[in-house]
Amino acid sequence: MKTCLYDRLGGAAAVAAVVDDAVDRHAANPALAPLFCGKDLPQLKALGVSVFSARVGGPCCTEAADPALPDAGMCFSPAELQAVVGDMTEALREQGIGTVEVGEIVNLLYAAREAEPPR
Repeated sequence: MKTCLYDRLGGAAAVAAVVDDAVDRHAANPALAPLFCGKDLPQLKALGVSVFSARVGGPCCTEAADPALPDAGMCFSPAELQAVVGDMTEALREQGIGTVEVGEIVNLLYAAREAEPPR
């Protein structure tokens, strides 16, 4: 039986640690910082945990995590998306996530971007 990505990441605590790390990286990344300036980072992290958890097969913690709803903030330019992927990859590796799982998450990020209408 194949284990879902959420479980392979380490569950709720690991997802929260990755999102916390990634949002901090995004807020400090010159390519993304303007998007995070003046935003409530704890609130963004909570939403990020819900959405990310739902996308990787975990429980949905809020209505915003409903997989039928678009990801909040996923309407990134190509350059911004590259920065998001880079930050997320670094956050995942920092949290000890394996190469296979990192690749799956990168694919999910690109797939979510492709599903969004152009800016």
